[in-house]
Amino acid sequence: MKKYNFILFVILLIIFSGSIFSCSEKASEKKKKLLIVTTTGMIADAVKNIADTSADIIALMGPGVDPHLYKATHGDLEKLSEADIIFYNGLHLEGKMAEILEKLAKSKPVIPVSNGIPHNLLMTAPQFADAFDPHIWFDVHLWTKSVAEIYNSLVKINNLKKDYYEHNAAKYIRQLDSLDHWVKNEIQSIPQERRVLITAHDAFGYFGKAYSIEVKGLQGISTSSDFGLNDITGLVNFIVSRKIKAVFVESSVSPKAIEAVVKGVKEKGHEISIGGTLYSDAMGAKGTFEGTYIGMVTSNVHKITTALK
Repeated sequence: MKKYNFILFVILLIIFSGSIFSCSEKASEKKKKLLIVTTTGMIADAVKNIADTSADIIALMGPGVDPHLYKATHGDLEKLSEADIIFYNGLHLEGKMAEILEKLAKSKPVIPVSNGIPHNLLMTAPQFADAFDPHIWFDVHLWTKSVAEIYNSLVKINNLKKDYYEHNAAKYIRQLDSLDHWVKNEIQSIPQERRVLITAHDAFGYFGKAYSIEVKGLQGISTSSDFGLNDITGLVNFIVSRKIKAVFVESSVSPKAIEAVVKGVKEKGHEISIGGTLYSDAMGAKGTFEGTYIGMVTSNVHKITTALK
């Protein structure tokens, strides 16, 4: 009987040990999956296209969120502290998070994706002599350099996935190259004299330079910058003199300023419409085409060409 009990004990011990090993193996596998936290949706979308299901990816800023004014919540701080790697735009886009990101960079990889872009390709901001325009994603070709920066950073932190990341990054960059050519052709279809894009703030500078369309914003490159009656009056006079057909609001910026411009234009006897809501500093709703970078750009271009032709 004692011998039987001993054998039973050994069998149970083997089964129990196997269960522990199996659980620890699963836990180990789970731990191997990177936790990547990004600030904007555009960056998260690029990371998803490269890392795909090999990582858990969190974007702190969702649809309609203005990164210029965004302040990290307590929940954000927990996510950032748990992350294996953090990606942010840089160039002062996330101005109110700068101190937090600097502190975190002392203990883990915290990567500004704008690092992938040579300074001679960055646009300066007239309002800020020592600052670059942070809206780099509006030049699709330029954005591929940030995608490459994401790829290089992921390889450094997980070299075992290099081939996987490389395959995915190359595929995504090919898609972006096609998008870039399409945007150029679409914008060129707008008659030259009507090729003027007017929005709430000056987020589309790179877009204007890359695709040969004149851009005007009521506010500067940051929505935190002030504008006054003189700015509204100046924009109203510009629209009337150029006979502009439409202006645009932005998904992450209050429409009140542009609505004031439209009212002023109509008071001067010029007919104008709001051509639609453009995605500027944030993408569309999660799970929609506009909730991807390619969808965001495509949607914007459709609205711009439809309203201005």
